[in-house]
Amino acid sequence: MSEQRPPAHPPSSPPSRKPAQDEPWAELRRFTAARIALPRSGASLATAPLLEFRLAHARARDAVHAPFDDARLCAELAPLGLPVLAVASAAQDRQHYLMRPDLGRRLADDSAAMLAAHAGSGYDVAFIVADGLSARAVAAHAQPLLALLLPRLADWRIAPLVVARLGRVALGDAIANALHAEIAVMLIGERPGLSAPDSMGAYLTFAPTPQTSDAERNCISNIRPEGLPYPDAAMKLVHLIRAMRARRLSGVQLKDDAHRLLIEER
Repeated sequence: MSEQRPPAHPPSSPPSRKPAQDEPWAELRRFTAARIALPRSGASLATAPLLEFRLAHARARDAVHAPFDDARLCAELAPLGLPVLAVASAAQDRQHYLMRPDLGRRLADDSAAMLAAHAGSGYDVAFIVADGLSARAVAAHAQPLLALLLPRLADWRIAPLVVARLGRVALGDAIANALHAEIAVMLIGERPGLSAPDSMGAYLTFAPTPQTSDAERNCISNIRPEGLPYPDAAMKLVHLIRAMRARRLSGVQLKDDAHRLLIEER
């Protein structure tokens, strides 16, 4: 008697692939650099996002300590058609600047004297570019932004462009005072983040004085192609500068409603 064999079964189809843990977030990730729903391995991050985080942290630290090539930036700004002046804060070097924020808010003595010699009869607005906490940011974004911005203020008395080494935001107050400028616009490298080591900010102040507080400034942040693009930043800056001169104030009393213009243009 021959051995009976079980009936043959058709080969089973390959098991369907289980969706990856983070696939529901894939669509959202296309629109943001934020670290959302990072995959995990046990109680820890998966290897890939952990390595990416450490790389971003290293880039942020490098941005803070990177030297500022102010001579090169001055040369890049020269074709914009205004005189370019190089100044420095009272901080002696980068380490001194990071340890003593107060010195980054004061002009070096020789810089103050040089600016006073260029004051003339005064100006409507002074544009200052400072390294801040990311020299890389202003090296990349200051020139393209000013190239779009300055032609829109052709009827204004614009002070010589000032490139400030080792400067904090409030250094713009001292520079505007030395130049007898009514409005100070400080373009400065912002504190690097883990997704943006090259973000530039713009701080606008009407009638700055040594007693000016941060509440009396308007700020436009994250100026870079991946954040607030140059054309939109230039439009917002012009809108705020004109509003400051018309209303004679800045800061919390001046609402930034430039987003309405962006919506209307689109």
